[in-house]
Amino acid sequence: MKRLLCTALTALVLVGAVSARAAQQPSDGGLTLTPGMLNVGMEIGYPPFEYLDADGKTPIGFDVQMAKALAAKLGLTLNLIDTAWDGIFAGVDTDRYDCIISAVTITEERLQRHNFTKPYIGNAQVMVLLKGSAITARTPQETSGLGVSYQAETTSDIFMAELAAQGVNFTPYEYDKVMNCFDELRLGRVDVIICDSLVAFDYTKTEDSPFEIVWEGSADETFGICLKKGNDALTTALDKALDELFADGTIQKISMDVFGRDMVSSVRN
Repeated sequence: MKRLLCTALTALVLVGAVSARAAQQPSDGGLTLTPGMLNVGMEIGYPPFEYLDADGKTPIGFDVQMAKALAAKLGLTLNLIDTAWDGIFAGVDTDRYDCIISAVTITEERLQRHNFTKPYIGNAQVMVLLKGSAITARTPQETSGLGVSYQAETTSDIFMAELAAQGVNFTPYEYDKVMNCFDELRLGRVDVIICDSLVAFDYTKTEDSPFEIVWEGSADETFGICLKKGNDALTTALDKALDELFADGTIQKISMDVFGRDMVSSVRN
């Protein structure tokens, strides 16, 4: 009888504990793959948007801070899933995560295959050289005969592929991570970097930076949150959360923290 009573009491305690945990779990209304959690695909190697802190373990950057703010606004726990860029879209298509927050440029081609939120930041292509470089080229169109580095399968890749098709005869150096481009330029293994302006600003913002931006294109690109095609409910929820974070100044504050300037308000004007 004691054993039965103890078993019954234990069961009641366990049921109570499970109920308490369930009561503490935030409700997402069935929006996400894992109840109470926002799973975000992210290539954690793209400063200043997503990269690891000095401890080598903690993700930091603009997109990381924004993802935390979005999850909090939706009442969800954030789970970041580090993903190689060349497989990041396949991951959202196969339900590995709910969305991609990883400096994803909104393009017509991508809009045909995926859902996107409203844009949250603007971007342009830039050309970066080492300070004091003997390279005389000052535009991407003048890079014939030079070694040009950029991250593979990005808008920089597309941009340079278009120039190549127009007859600009450069040697391409494609890397999995943009950080590798800057490492290679610093070591003198490439001549030029073509990358996003928002990335280049971070690498060139200090006086002792070995890099300089010598050309900047028009800011005709915007970044958005990418979702599986047809995931309209979560797209709408994220759009609403983004609107609220813009309205209360959270996104602007994140921009000031990361870039030292407001790089976001222009996309909402």
